[in-house]
Amino acid sequence: MSNTNDEKQGQATPSHPEPISLPPNTSSAKFHEFLRRASAIVGDENVVVVAGDDQLQQQDYMDRSKVHDMFHILEKEVFLHLCTVAPKDNIMRLANEMEIPVWLFSMGRNLGYRGAAPRVPGSIGLDMGKNMNKVLKVGADSAYALVEPGVSFFDLHQYLVDHDLRDKVWADCPNLGGGSVIGNTMERGIGYTPYGDHWIMHCGLEVVLPDGLLVRTGIGALPNPKADKNARPHEQEPNECWQLFNYGFGPYHDGIFSQSNMGIVIKMGVWLMPNPGGSQTYIITFPRDNDLNRIVEIMRPLRVSMILQNVPKLDNLLVSAAMEGTRSSYINSKELMTDADLDAIAEKLGIGRWNFYGCIYGPPEVREVLWKVIKGAFNQIPGSKFYFPEDRPHDKALQTRKNTFVGIPSITELDWVSWLPNGGHLFFAPIAKLTGDDAEAQYELTRRRSEEFGFDFLGAFLVGVREIHHIVCILFDREDPEMRTRAHDLIKLLIHEAADRGWGEYRANLALMDQVAGTYNFNDSAHMRLSEKIKDALDPKGILSPGKNGVWPTTYKQYNKQI
Repeated sequence: MSNTNDEKQGQATPSHPEPISLPPNTSSAKFHEFLRRASAIVGDENVVVVAGDDQLQQQDYMDRSKVHDMFHILEKEVFLHLCTVAPKDNIMRLANEMEIPVWLFSMGRNLGYRGAAPRVPGSIGLDMGKNMNKVLKVGADSAYALVEPGVSFFDLHQYLVDHDLRDKVWADCPNLGGGSVIGNTMERGIGYTPYGDHWIMHCGLEVVLPDGLLVRTGIGALPNPKADKNARPHEQEPNECWQLFNYGFGPYHDGIFSQSNMGIVIKMGVWLMPNPGGSQTYIITFPRDNDLNRIVEIMRPLRVSMILQNVPKLDNLLVSAAMEGTRSSYINSKELMTDADLDAIAEKLGIGRWNFYGCIYGPPEVREVLWKVIKGAFNQIPGSKFYFPEDRPHDKALQTRKNTFVGIPSITELDWVSWLPNGGHLFFAPIAKLTGDDAEAQYELTRRRSEEFGFDFLGAFLVGVREIHHIVCILFDREDPEMRTRAHDLIKLLIHEAADRGWGEYRANLALMDQVAGTYNFNDSAHMRLSEKIKDALDPKGILSPGKNGVWPTTYKQYNKQI
């Protein structure tokens, strides 16, 4: 595109409004040139500039903001896109040529960690979900799907329903179904069927590198002999084994695109779960707070041997209680809840101080045997009680998880965020050994520190196979600056103290990425130095999601400051 005389003199003639702020090292003229050229590639309707505060008012999960973190702990303007571009084609060559930083997001619903917001303020938001939103293929007989970034768990499930495939295959889903299948998988999220480890269940990626090069990983690198060689690379029919075999030949590159800023995944294969021929959801309630150690010790051999087939979910009382009502519906005081208060809530709801949600899969005779073993094991804990969903028809948590455990997504789990007015939340998510002592120690630390900072403790233990994901929900009033500051101070302390005990977080909020990355510092931070070498090699101008998960390109080292 030719420049006008005004542009040559540095005076932009914008066709888009002036943004709230500009990217680093970017003049207004340069910014508007980028917008004009981006509009020519993707269409003017797919370029949206944040010119006022209207887009900063969106606070709803389903009508989410694409420009800021809706559950921000710092001010909204700290992590803010100045505009979003929704690609229909490869936009990275333009960003690379003009050295404009871009920040990638699929749906922007990664609440508790960041939403759609960027690490470097003023970055261009790449809205991958708006136009790239197709289920491209489902192979029901081989149990896989091929999807684009804008396909949510709701979308994939509905595709299976609409094409009468649910009798053959299910798609695993996390607590909330509105997020992107690709986005959740790339962030190594989890769901609750036996296929709950989403990263393990992916197979084959199509990736745009920062310089615009298109790559298919695994056996997708082998061309399909039937493909139209005259078609554009991303339109060529892939190898028929792409979603069946992860590795192909030579180095396995998929891992460098997980939780990273090394490339943009635009297609991904995901393995689906064959319909097991039946299921039975259950809840086991435990009456005492100090039952935790024994629960986990019983859980470990059952999970390692796969008698517990799905990802077990062990909730602290208030996680279940918050789905049934707000804090004020249980207690009038703003003071911290005592153990007597918690016991009264448990009695009111007819649940335990700890509540274990699980599911058994298979034909009736298989489920009967597994249930006998599971019930017999947990019966060793005095006062434990066992229920099926039909025993508790009005139990919102149990009825919701009955669906989640068979791959039917919802957003009901988000109800617990309304525990406080204007509810927002942070997730503190350390990993530990699957032992009663470790679970007890994590609970003691996180509950004690939460209460010292004036927060109710809400947390859950999710068991992979041999480890615990401990998800601590720090709930705060997002309209209360002092409370947001306390939440920030609390989680910074927890990150530090957990690392001192060998517990590393597996995901982190924008404001905490540098701190968490800094705890993975074996051998003078050799892991980070390796990541930085790969980043600089693939993205020498440092324009793709600089700073994500603490990985800073050399060109943005000045932004590598803990907040």
